[in-house]
Amino acid sequence: MSALPALAMMARRPEAGRVKTRLCPPLTPAQAATLYAAFLRDVIELIRTVPGVQPVIAYSPVDAGDYFAILAPDIAHRPQIGVDLGERLAAVTSDLLREGSPAVIVIGSDSPSLPPEYIEQALVELHRGADLVLGPADDGGYYLVGLRQPAPSLFTQVTMSTPAVLHDTLAVARQLGLRARLIAPWYDIDTVADLIRLRTDPAPLKHTRPLLNEMNL
Repeated sequence: MSALPALAMMARRPEAGRVKTRLCPPLTPAQAATLYAAFLRDVIELIRTVPGVQPVIAYSPVDAGDYFAILAPDIAHRPQIGVDLGERLAAVTSDLLREGSPAVIVIGSDSPSLPPEYIEQALVELHRGADLVLGPADDGGYYLVGLRQPAPSLFTQVTMSTPAVLHDTLAVARQLGLRARLIAPWYDIDTVADLIRLRTDPAPLKHTRPLLNEMNL
């Protein structure tokens, strides 16, 4: 692995009925999958703009490698390993660090308007000595996590997808004696309310914006 910090994006292959299901209704499963495919393209363009990192796509399901190789041939990609989100986050962070990355930052693919400056701030905090950096999400979770050393229990000892994820992760960090830092909050696109918020977001959203403009929300 590169001596640069790794910037890993967690991603799924867009399949109707398997992505953005909380947007259905009002969207159909096919519309939700098309929208998520646009999210992927915008987030891929985002991670390409961040200087001083080695981008990586951690994909699911395990047979989706060809899809992501075509979608982003310039970006390394690897399958997500684990039975749930906690195990998959633990695996991707630990594996990249053990392969030689001095630090790893992981973001999701549900925040297509995320300012790249927030990722850069996370890198600064890690460089200054933080062991753990978290970007709080408005739903009580986090949209970004950064580490300088493997700490799988941050993920495996926390019940994911609850409003207490950030709180519980910080509690585990204290138990581990990790120096944690928070950066600015942002939001994921999980609900129709989030989607309406995204419509008013000034971010360019080259791939997502045209779809948003067509939607009657």
